[in-house]
This record gives sequence, structure tokens and C-alpha cells, in this order.
Amino acid sequence: MAKIKITQIKSRINAPKDQKETLDALGLHKMHHSVVLENTPSILGMVKKVHHLVNVEPAN
Repeated sequence: MAKIKITQIKSRINAPKDQKETLDALGLHKMHHSVVLENTPSILGMVKKVHHLVNVEPAN
């Protein structure tokens, strides 16, 4: 399965609680932290919820 690299590019400070929990579920805990995850519908749904806080690109 394809993998994607997700990087947090904006602060979570003023984000609602559910968006903070989504970032935690993705494994993002601070600015400029990146994770590589499988490109699944559930992951893409979480990314869509916090799309304004993260940057998504294909993993190498």
C-alpha cells in the first residue's frame, strides 16, 4: 500500500479539542514533526479534518 508523509506546519494551540485529538491519533505532537503512514481511507479522513494544520506529501 502507498505511504504518505504528514508534517504538522501550524500550531495546535487555538485548535478545538477534537482536532488536537486527531493530531495525537496521527502521531503528531509538535510543530514540524513528521510521520509516515499508510494511505488508507481512515487516515485520509483524519488528515481532511486537520488539513489546515498539516502538509501531506507522498513518502519516498
